[in-house]
Amino acid sequence: MPQLSQLSEVYLSQFFWLAVALGFIFFVIARGMLPKIQATVEAREQRIASDLERAQAARVEADKTEADWRERMDAARAEAARIAQEAKQASARDTEAKVQKASEKLNLKIEAAEKQLREARDKARAEIEEVAAEATQGMVARLTGVNVDKQDAAQAVKAEFHV
Repeated sequence: MPQLSQLSEVYLSQFFWLAVALGFIFFVIARGMLPKIQATVEAREQRIASDLERAQAARVEADKTEADWRERMDAARAEAARIAQEAKQASARDTEAKVQKASEKLNLKIEAAEKQLREARDKARAEIEEVAAEATQGMVARLTGVNVDKQDAAQAVKAEFHV
């Protein structure tokens, strides 16, 4: 092959031009493109770092906001519990006062009813004693023919009832 037979004559010049081309490419890339790429990478890293710092600051702020919110919610819950407790106590006092009034009214009615019952019982007892005294007078007069005084008959009946 004729291409291979020339190789020994031209290989040094081809190595030279290869070195020149690679050197040119190296300097173009190293001096021209590489600084732009490095600047882009550094800018990106700086943007990422600043974004991370802002995210961290936002997270700290969010944690602080959440802690403040929880504190306000705890205070609101405590206030609501206090208000509910006060309402329960007020309701209990009102209920107790109403029960007390109702109890007093009921006690007055009970006392009045007991008084009426005592009066009715005493009146009934007096009527029974009077009827019994009259009946005793009549029976003694029929059986013995002796007239007994009304007061004596009433005392005798009273003595028998209170035994």
